Amino acid sequence: MDLKNFIRNVPDFPKTGVQFKDLTTLWKDKLAFKESIDILYERYKNKDIHKIIGAESRGFIVASPLAYLLNSGFVPVRKKGKLPYKQVEAIYQLEYGTDALSIHADAVRQGENVLIVDDLLATGGTVKAMIELVKKLCGNLVEVAFLVELEFLKGRKGIDVPVFSIIKYTE
Repeated sequence: MDLKNFIRNVPDFPKTGVQFKDLTTLWKDKLAFKESIDILYERYKNKDIHKIIGAESRGFIVASPLAYLLNSGFVPVRKKGKLPYKQVEAIYQLEYGTDALSIHADAVRQGENVLIVDDLLATGGTVKAMIELVKKLCGNLVEVAFLVELEFLKGRKGIDVPVFSIIKYTE
């Protein structure tokens, strides 16, 4: 199954000149959604993953079912101020300014095998912040995985752990 066929291109969203990759059209198709999660499951089923981390909100859609299949814990990473307990924070660059992501300080124990999963790799700011959070908690980061990678934005650059993506766009 060619999963690219299930992704809608939305021109000029959220601003002129951007070709937005809408994954909701993949997720609403039960066979395409299942195929995407199954590909990730097959890749990680023998990797002894203890925790899967997903960023709000679209990362939750991919990370949660994968955590269930792998019999791993799911850890949400959220925007600053959204978690109710003691947190660790990482600040990252946006196009115009900065933002912050948070994780519960007790979400990952030292040495646990961690997989970061998100829907899409673009410029890499979000995933780099998540990597920083895992390192602050002394987790063993196995890999970062994405459904889609926009290779032309060079988001992999500066990521110091293995990166896996199912679907790649070169332009």
